[in-house]
Amino acid sequence: MATVTFSQLRKVYSNGFEAVHGLDLTIANGEFMVFVGPSGCGKTTALRMVAGLEDISSGDLRIGDRLVNDVPPKDRDVAMVFQNYALYPHMTVAENIGFALKVARVPKAEANRKIHEAASILGLNDWLDRKPGQLSGGQRQRVAMGRAIVREPAVFLMDEPLSNLDAKLRVQMRAEVSRIQHNLGVSTIYVTHDQVEAMTMGDRVAVMCAGHLQQCDTAQALYKRPVNLFVASFIGSPAMNLYQGTLNQDVTEVKLGSQTLVLPDQVAAAHPELRAHGGRGVVVGLRPEHLSVAVDEAVGPALKGDVDLVEELGSELMVHFKIDAVNAYPGGAPLEDDEGPRNGGQGVARVGPDTPVRGGERVRFAVNVDGLQFFDPATEEAIW
Repeated sequence: MATVTFSQLRKVYSNGFEAVHGLDLTIANGEFMVFVGPSGCGKTTALRMVAGLEDISSGDLRIGDRLVNDVPPKDRDVAMVFQNYALYPHMTVAENIGFALKVARVPKAEANRKIHEAASILGLNDWLDRKPGQLSGGQRQRVAMGRAIVREPAVFLMDEPLSNLDAKLRVQMRAEVSRIQHNLGVSTIYVTHDQVEAMTMGDRVAVMCAGHLQQCDTAQALYKRPVNLFVASFIGSPAMNLYQGTLNQDVTEVKLGSQTLVLPDQVAAAHPELRAHGGRGVVVGLRPEHLSVAVDEAVGPALKGDVDLVEELGSELMVHFKIDAVNAYPGGAPLEDDEGPRNGGQGVARVGPDTPVRGGERVRFAVNVDGLQFFDPATEEAIW
């Protein structure tokens, strides 16, 4: 086991494209660290630099106390689990798991012991004599993990290992991978573009965008206190509703389009920096689960919206609505769908399955003000 330390790590390709910008991050001994972000954000490039599959342009990379910038991949004491499993189709499960041991000329008795130990951990004992073509996707993924486990590396590297599985199996394997990693206690870097996967698996989650580390923290901290507009919009499913708004001078109200949302004293108390923004524009964040359909006019702070669609998910409803405000997005550019730019006050509320709401209705949404978040529209940084 070992720590992994990125110190101002940069990756610049020959065409001048900078994939990773000065990454500073320390992964603790035995920690499960998840790198998450949209396609092209640099997360896989960072992983490949740890593996030695990408050269480092500048900065330092340490595994434990050892500087490994120029150490060949085979000498870094890391094991990688790939997206496509990379199993040998002509070999049995046991032969695939033990291949690295055979290459390393590990004595047969010791190799067999390690293969059976890994198979026991992964529940593969009954399939050791089968070929990969006779296995399900989940079983093949376990074999790929077994091949990494028997090497007893200092660091596991996992590059979107569950992306080829169906939805139900992915949920099952998320729990399985987390359990195995915590039982083994091996430092692990896990790359995914799926923020739900990231939130449910990692001890900490590193959110990346355009090659920059945006925030690294626990899942709960990312959800409750995102440092900027990008993290707020990326973390959470469905995504946070973000609107352009204007505070009044004494920070007791915020105007969203033609509507005014009353801000009780507790809001200013929870966001002391908000007073410096009195009378100015802000971005207001509302998570879908902090909205509910109000049936009582005396409910407190609320917004009226026109319901476009109600998605019934069994245990809950997703209510898609519009208010006459302008959506805010990271970088100032509106999201787009098939009908063009989206900036017309779209929002989503997550409500109970028995909520009386239908498409086409105008509904009053009660706002849980304890969940409100605010951002500076110029810097896109959170206001606390």
